[in-house]
Amino acid sequence: MDNIMMDSDMLMEESLEKILELLENKKYFQARDELLKYNGVDIAELLEEVTEETDIDMTIILFRLLPKDVSVEVFSELPTDDQVEIVNGITDKEITFIVQEMDFDDKIDVLEELPANVVDKILEKTPKNERKLINTFLNYPDTCAGSLMTPDYISLQKDWSVGEALEYIKKVGMDAETVYTCYVKDSGRKLIGIVSLSTLVISDDEIKIKDIMRTDYVYENVYDDQEDVSEDFKKYGFLAIPVVDKEQRLVGIITVDDILDVMEEEATEDIERMNGVIDWENSDKGYLDMSVWQHVINRLPWLVILMIAYIFTGMIITSFEGRLSQIISLVAYMPMLMGTGGNTGSQAATLIIRGLATDEVDTSDVFKILWKEVRIGFLIGAILSALNFARVYWLDGQSAMIALTVCTAMLAIVIFAKIIGSMIPLFVKKLKLDPALIANPAISSVSDMVALSIYFAMAMLLLGL
Repeated sequence: MDNIMMDSDMLMEESLEKILELLENKKYFQARDELLKYNGVDIAELLEEVTEETDIDMTIILFRLLPKDVSVEVFSELPTDDQVEIVNGITDKEITFIVQEMDFDDKIDVLEELPANVVDKILEKTPKNERKLINTFLNYPDTCAGSLMTPDYISLQKDWSVGEALEYIKKVGMDAETVYTCYVKDSGRKLIGIVSLSTLVISDDEIKIKDIMRTDYVYENVYDDQEDVSEDFKKYGFLAIPVVDKEQRLVGIITVDDILDVMEEEATEDIERMNGVIDWENSDKGYLDMSVWQHVINRLPWLVILMIAYIFTGMIITSFEGRLSQIISLVAYMPMLMGTGGNTGSQAATLIIRGLATDEVDTSDVFKILWKEVRIGFLIGAILSALNFARVYWLDGQSAMIALTVCTAMLAIVIFAKIIGSMIPLFVKKLKLDPALIANPAISSVSDMVALSIYFAMAMLLLGL
C-alpha cells in the first residue's frame, strides 16, 4: 500500500512539473489534459500547487478550461481562499452553474464563505423553494448540527410497500447524499423510523415499510453542538445520522464525510490547547496562511502565565539559597529532577485527556485512576532512582547520602507528578470545562514547583541542611 501511495505521489509530482512547463509555454489546453488524468480531489490538489508555484490567475485559466461536471467537483475540494479568488475571476453564469450543481451541504459551505454581494447574485437565480431552504441553512450557527446537514436524503412513507420504496429509490437515489439508510416520516414530516437498503433488498415486495422499519434510532437536534455529533458518529459508527427540529420533524441528515472535517478541527484544537496555543479567532487558516502577529497573539498568553508561574519557582530556589550554598553539588541535579517531573506529569495528563475524549475513562473513575497512577509512578520512579543512584554515586563521585537524597526525591517527584498530571484534567472535566484547556506546559510548571519543594525537603531531612 505504501509503495502504491509513493508511486501516486511521484506521478503527481511529475504531472505538476509538466503542467508548470506547459503553462510557461502558454499551452493551456495541454496543461488541462494533463490535469484530466486525475480525479477531482487530485485535480484540486494540483491546482493548489499551481497557485503556489505561479499565481491564482493561472489556476483560474486552468479551472475555466475544465469540463463543467469536473469543475463542480474540483471547486468543492479547493480551499476557501482559492474558491473566493476563482469566484472573483469567472462570470456570474459560471458561478451560478457551479453552485447550483454542487451537493447541498457543499453549497452551504461555499455560500458561507463567499462575499455577500456574490451570494445575493447566486440566490437571485436560484428557484424560490431552494432559495428559502438555503437561507434557512445559512442562519444556523456554525458550531451546531444544522450547519452540517443536507436535505438530500431518501424519505419513505410508512404505508408504502417494499416494492414501491425500491422503485422510488431508483428514481431519486442519484440525487440523494446516501441511499444506504432511508428515513420514514408521517404526514406531519415527523421522523418515525429508519430502514436500511439491505433490509429493503432482502424483504418481500408486498411487506409494508411500517412492518420492517426500526423505531430505536439515534438522531440529532439541529442545535446540538458539532462536537456532540462527532462523538455519536465515533460511538455508533454510522454513515449518516438524521437531524430533527424541536417538533421532531426531519430536516436533514449528517453524513460521515461531513463530520470528518469537524473531527479534524477538534483534534487540531485540542493539540494546540494542550501545548499552550490559543486560537482566539477560531481560524481555519493553515500555519503558513496566518500572519506572524496572529501566531504571536495565539501563543503569547500561556507563555505569560508560565513566566509568572516560574517566578514562584524562582522564589522557592531563593528561599533555599543559603542552604544550597552549603552543598553546591545539589544544584547540578535540579534541572534533571524538574524535567523528569514535568515530563511524567505531561505523560499522565495526555493519556487522561485522551481517555476523557474517547470515553475510556470518566470523572467517576477518579480513585481507580489515582491508584493506578500512584503504582505506575512508584515503579517508574524506583527504576529511574536506581539508575540515578549509580550515576550520582559512581560516575559523579558524590557521597552516598547525596545520591540517596537525589534518588529519594526522584521517586517522590515522579509519584506526585503522576498524581498532578492525572487529577487536574479530571478536576477540570468535573467543572464542565474542556480538559484540553489545561496545557501541558502549565502542568509542567506546577510539577517544577512541586519537584523543587520535594527536593529541598529531602535535602533538609537527609542532609540536615
